[in-house]
Amino acid sequence: MSVQADIEAKLQTSLAPSHLQVVNESHMHNVPPGSESHFKVIVVSEHFTGMPRVRRHQAVNEVLRDELSSRIHALSLRTHTADEWAAQGGQTFDSPACLGGGKHDNA
Repeated sequence: MSVQADIEAKLQTSLAPSHLQVVNESHMHNVPPGSESHFKVIVVSEHFTGMPRVRRHQAVNEVLRDELSSRIHALSLRTHTADEWAAQGGQTFDSPACLGGGKHDNA
């Protein structure tokens, strides 16, 4: 199963989202073609009601603990309740362009 499919399945099972979008953004980074290491996730769930943003992110990170320790290099999150999602018009966000570079650069 792909990393993206694993993320989707785990979040569906754990958070019962009314909206879930998992986008593989690896192609926007300095990684080999076909990589699955950089993701953007938008998850709308009533599970988040009453939780501050940091706790919501911790909940997602806990669900994806195994992937974050081995298969995911970067994870960008937006976590909302249904009311919050509706208030912002159901709009997602554009990820910033990768500025390049890496651990082997001598900048």
